[in-house]
Amino acid sequence: MGSLPDGRRKGVDEVYQKLKQTAPRIGLCFAVMLAFAGVTALLGHREAAVAELVIVAVLALANVASAIRRQREANQYLKELMDSMDQATRDSTLNCPLPMVMFRPDTDEVVWSNDQFLRLTGDRERMFDTKLADLAPNFDSRWLLEGKSECPQEVELGGRRYQVFGDMARPSAGREESLLATTYWLDVTDLADTRDIYKATRPVLALLLLDNYEDAIKSQDENIRSAMLSDISQRMSRWAGETHGVFCRLDRDRYLFLFEEQYLADYKEDKFSLLDSVREVVTPAGIPATLTIGIGVDGDTFEELYRFANLSVEMALSRGGDQAVIKNRFTFEFFGGRSKEAERRTKVKSRVMASAMGELVADASCVMVMGHKAPDFDAVGAAVGVCAIARMKNVPHYIVRDHVPTPADDLYQRVAKMPQYEGVFLDSQEAMLRADSRSLLVVVDTNRPEQVQSRELLDSCNKVAVIDHHRRAATYIEGADLNFHEPYASSASELVTELIGYLMESSDLLPGEAEALMAGLMLDTKNFTMRTGGRTFEAAAMLRRAGGDTGEVRKLFQTNLSDAVAKYGIIQNAKMYHEDIAIAVSDHSVGRVTAAKAADELLNIAGIGASFVLYPDNEGRVIVSARSIGSTNVQVIVEALGGGGNAGAAGAQIPGKTVDQVLDELHAALDNYFERSAKPS
Repeated sequence: MGSLPDGRRKGVDEVYQKLKQTAPRIGLCFAVMLAFAGVTALLGHREAAVAELVIVAVLALANVASAIRRQREANQYLKELMDSMDQATRDSTLNCPLPMVMFRPDTDEVVWSNDQFLRLTGDRERMFDTKLADLAPNFDSRWLLEGKSECPQEVELGGRRYQVFGDMARPSAGREESLLATTYWLDVTDLADTRDIYKATRPVLALLLLDNYEDAIKSQDENIRSAMLSDISQRMSRWAGETHGVFCRLDRDRYLFLFEEQYLADYKEDKFSLLDSVREVVTPAGIPATLTIGIGVDGDTFEELYRFANLSVEMALSRGGDQAVIKNRFTFEFFGGRSKEAERRTKVKSRVMASAMGELVADASCVMVMGHKAPDFDAVGAAVGVCAIARMKNVPHYIVRDHVPTPADDLYQRVAKMPQYEGVFLDSQEAMLRADSRSLLVVVDTNRPEQVQSRELLDSCNKVAVIDHHRRAATYIEGADLNFHEPYASSASELVTELIGYLMESSDLLPGEAEALMAGLMLDTKNFTMRTGGRTFEAAAMLRRAGGDTGEVRKLFQTNLSDAVAKYGIIQNAKMYHEDIAIAVSDHSVGRVTAAKAADELLNIAGIGASFVLYPDNEGRVIVSARSIGSTNVQVIVEALGGGGNAGAAGAQIPGKTVDQVLDELHAALDNYFERSAKPS
């Protein structure tokens, strides 16, 4: 260091003296080892004593050499570092008021630190040549290697919390070992504690709704109704009382609950046990009361929290009720929702929706209809029904159909042969070219924007109507001019048939259109054996009066011999999981209709309450078809895989994964489903 100017030599000398003060002192260790050698000699084991002395000598020489090497390297580092600094920078480094430490990021070895860092670590005696991980176990330096200047998380050290800033330097160009990291430790304990208190005490607003009040409670005698409401209120009060929040009744079947966010994690942990508790309250006829909980969090104002809570309630009801939904500014989170939907539809809503639909169609320059990707009979049947409404309003109408194989190709071909549907089918690009500011886009048989046939067409249309019967997922088409969403309906074709009943005479419906709608009904109800209600048969009767021939529709469901063999091959590979879950895996691509039929067929086997069929398609995706006739809600399970549907029939299309990976995820989703279904202790 003789070549350094006086100012820089002084800086290096100051650092060197600090290094000497913090160098490891192991002389006592050598003294102890020499004492052991002396004792060994006194006991008469001279050869052993000589061996011990030789080992001590070798270790001493190695330690001296290591110390010299460390000091030489440290001097070289500091010389190069100081050589690159001007006087002001050097003084700022040596007198920095913040705790500061320099270390090698590749070996984690501490090169130098100031007194402030020594004080906060409490390890002044052995700072030199120690590992930073030993002094700060919670500190991870990978962010420096990634080129970041701020540690992404706070570091706890000595009971305090620090935000760490830093940078990388290479004092000697071309030498990889000269890479040096400098970090500054800012004590943010008070700020972090204040932030934690703020987050813990932020308000959360919940709306609690007795979603089957009309069916289970209102019809009871006054004394029974009062006793049930009193019992439910007591259960709610006990559940809410632990938070010391505000709980009050807004209406006969609606309650308001305001509490702090710190208690929300506990409610999540016990899976909102209030849902199970309220379900224990039953009418004399054995009908349990059910509760829907809508929670708003992360809102800037109470008004926004209330809006989030209302959206949560709407989402929960659209999924069948009897569940808790949490809404923040970004997404929804679901708890419960495993019970089957009960039919709670009214003809008043259908009549209102029909009137609104008629006005939208009449005001449109043209009507475009599309369903979900790979549309089935239900999507195509519903689209044909919407076109029938547009035809009666003398409005140009089109069905979006891309030229790729779909499960509904047979129905497409049959409809295309009708003279009234000449030129009706367009691909998505042609539809976008025809769309204008007054075009009405009707989305049928799905409510999720990522599942529609053309997301670009959906985003480009100003007026959108949604007609769907699937339970709503976290993502759904927002801002629709009309949203006819009934999760209690059997199919989208049933909903469109109800609209037709209010907008036109059954005789105005073409027999081919009636058969297309009937095909959708028969597909989703499995020939009127699943998810059927009184309205389902009313819709079927109307279609029959319009000229729909069930025999002709039945031909659409016929399959060829190879598909039948493939279906039973899938069934043959089925294995049981848990008690009544059948999972069938195919290692090769099969037809989507074949897989769906295999999932349906598995439910005909005694002891099977739910079935899952997995297979790869030709586009690098894994397709999952799920069915249920028991208490298992397959929609909740498939949603964990990125799919959707309803409680009895659901599916998913998972890209970028193998069948084995998806099978493992399905097992995990099933395990989690049954674990969450178990009542908390």
